[in-house]
Amino acid sequence: MNFFLAFIKSRIVSLVCIASAAVIFAVVLSLYSLPAEPVLYALILSVTVIAVIGAFSFAGAYKKHKLLRKLTDEILITADNLPKAVSNDDKDYGELIRILHSETVRLREKAVSDMRSTEEYYTMWVHQIKTPIAAMRIMLQTEDTVQSRRLNDELLRIEQYAEMALCYARLDSCDSDLVIKYHDLDEIVKKAVRRLSSQFIGKKLTLCYEPLCTKVLTDEKWLYFVIEQILSNAVKYTNSGSISIYMKQDSDRKILCIADTGIGIEPSDLPRIFENGYTGSNGRYDMKASGIGLYLCRRVADMLCFGISAQSELGKGSVFMLDLSESNIRHE
Repeated sequence: MNFFLAFIKSRIVSLVCIASAAVIFAVVLSLYSLPAEPVLYALILSVTVIAVIGAFSFAGAYKKHKLLRKLTDEILITADNLPKAVSNDDKDYGELIRILHSETVRLREKAVSDMRSTEEYYTMWVHQIKTPIAAMRIMLQTEDTVQSRRLNDELLRIEQYAEMALCYARLDSCDSDLVIKYHDLDEIVKKAVRRLSSQFIGKKLTLCYEPLCTKVLTDEKWLYFVIEQILSNAVKYTNSGSISIYMKQDSDRKILCIADTGIGIEPSDLPRIFENGYTGSNGRYDMKASGIGLYLCRRVADMLCFGISAQSELGKGSVFMLDLSESNIRHE
């Protein structure tokens, strides 16, 4: 009904002209005192012809409307699929659409090229910065002092920040980089724990580790990134007590839990901790917090089709849960 009204409105000038011509036609014939029957007959024939032409015009316009609506629902629209131009206006609009489409394609290709260049630069930068980091770590290993251990921890932070920068640059183009297969979850978690062991020792935190004894279908490199980020945050915000790693027992799903006895998260902050750049009240505790780490974890979780969530009680600690059930990735 809306399309019909719009169709009538778009042709209101033509309809007024036709109605005016019909009135003039009837008035002139009546002025010559012609019989009413031939005048009425001629009027009916004229209305019939106009109605038939209008019906064909409406059918063509509706077909064109349906085709254009179908094109708007497609993911990719090419100018070649546009309806055949009939009027000069159609030709002008078609040419305008082709120009806009060509410009859109050019800008898209430029954006892809720029993104690829940025990713290549970050990749090169990360690999280059790892060389002086490794050299400084070797030099620090020659002495075992409180200062050298603290410097070693800071070097680890620099390396993590560099890897986060690379992760941020590659997230939108890393699908081809995924290697999905079964991995021993214990090996991935232990690798992350070993890397952060000096921080555990430096803060005298207890590690409560229960063997996970499970295999998960995932990409090892990206899952390791998420686990290390969560463990690193747990160490950062836990001044005393322990960090626990275990599989959730009261569930038939593969849910990895990483719990700490740290400062916890404000209830008002909890729903937003995975947002880009959000630091919340804990950002005042760590003034250098960027709010990027957990955002990257959520993006990686979405990419690998596993769930990530958190529970926390202010002043008593937090629990981060990774739902690594195979049904998630197989469903996708």
